[in-house]
Amino acid sequence: MDSTRSEGRPASGGPDRVAARACRVDAVPVRTVVDLFERPRLVWADADGTTVAGGTAAVITASGADRFEAVSRRAQAVFGKLDAPDPLPDGARPRFYGGFAFTDDHGASGSDSDAVRLWRGFPAAKFVLPAVQASVTGDGTWLTTAATGPDAGARAAARLDRWRGRLDTLPTFARSSPPGVRSREYDPSRPAWRRQVAAAIDRIREGQLRKVVLAQSLSIELGKPVAVADVLARLGDVYPSCYRFLFEPATGGSFFGATPEQLVTVRGTAVETEALAGSIGRGETRAEDEWLATELRDSEKNTHEHELVVEAIQRQLAALTDDTETGEQGVRQLANVQHLRTPIRATLPHEEHVLSLVEALHPTPAVGGLPPERALETIRETEAFERGWYAAPVGWFDADGNGTFAVAIRSAVTRGTQARLFAGAGIVRDSDPDVEWDELQLKYRPVLDELQ
Repeated sequence: MDSTRSEGRPASGGPDRVAARACRVDAVPVRTVVDLFERPRLVWADADGTTVAGGTAAVITASGADRFEAVSRRAQAVFGKLDAPDPLPDGARPRFYGGFAFTDDHGASGSDSDAVRLWRGFPAAKFVLPAVQASVTGDGTWLTTAATGPDAGARAAARLDRWRGRLDTLPTFARSSPPGVRSREYDPSRPAWRRQVAAAIDRIREGQLRKVVLAQSLSIELGKPVAVADVLARLGDVYPSCYRFLFEPATGGSFFGATPEQLVTVRGTAVETEALAGSIGRGETRAEDEWLATELRDSEKNTHEHELVVEAIQRQLAALTDDTETGEQGVRQLANVQHLRTPIRATLPHEEHVLSLVEALHPTPAVGGLPPERALETIRETEAFERGWYAAPVGWFDADGNGTFAVAIRSAVTRGTQARLFAGAGIVRDSDPDVEWDELQLKYRPVLDELQ
């Protein structure tokens, strides 16, 4: 069997040559394709389609304050040596997929720390150019392969032929049942959460902060090892409008989720982003749903929290362009929760790499707070765990610098029979710790429901 396991090459020094080949293939069941790939593998799904990929033709890692620029620079060096057929539809083009940690000093605490063990394989920044990617798009299903080295073209072409044959004779994989939850532990506990929220409100009333997002983790012991591909497929059934993602390095855990929050999409000079903040549950009936949506829109606390996020994104974009358009505020309904949402669009004066926008926007006040520096200081001093890739940018970019990134909320890390889920709540002056606790439970549900 043709494997992609050992095909990765670090891109820090730049490969001698990179080649990609692509072809259209018959429609394939995404869930089945996921199991064809050994680790390392990834899945990315958004409104434009779904990509399943395995292996690494090239890998980029970076850390420190310049990690966004470093990834962009190193990727440009790789793409500058790319031999690929042109033109290709968007879904078939070679792309780097990956993400960043929430903070640039992620992993700097020492090799024996719990955070390092939990996030092994997930450095401060990591992106891979897959050896094989199958993309289901509105323009059909495409198979793209990549290889590096002096004979890169021949290797990419041979790999394309082999994998095209494999996709033509797909085996059938039946979905497994959820693993079940044996035990759960919150960090912080409910009493500690009340103290944390009260302390944050004190800082806000003293004028140190306007808002801070405090996160909680939920550690779970499962009844059996989780089949992440099945969990991701079920998330796609229930949350089809969300960005779904899976990142599995060669060793370590599996990081996955179904996030409703777009960080940014860049196509040429066009920029799309959004403010998503303020939450309430769903009703049992349409009438109850509409009543809750009205309560959300009329809530002084939620509208204040949302407006802070809108204003902050507008300021962040103003540093790059004076052509910004803010749409009408609405309610985004998901299967278990409703959010206030405001779309924001901008036109850049010239083309910018999507990572320039990612750096400018991360972290948004929807996952960090205001002012940003004081909020991050409060998060570091308050939260008992490191966020890792939770609430950080994950996504993809291509050779033109176009790409899409989402905010990795509604997410979890699993390994064997262990899982850790994450959720956060925006704290403002009039927040109630118990109401915020209930909101956290709503935000766990997308992943938790598919595990138990």
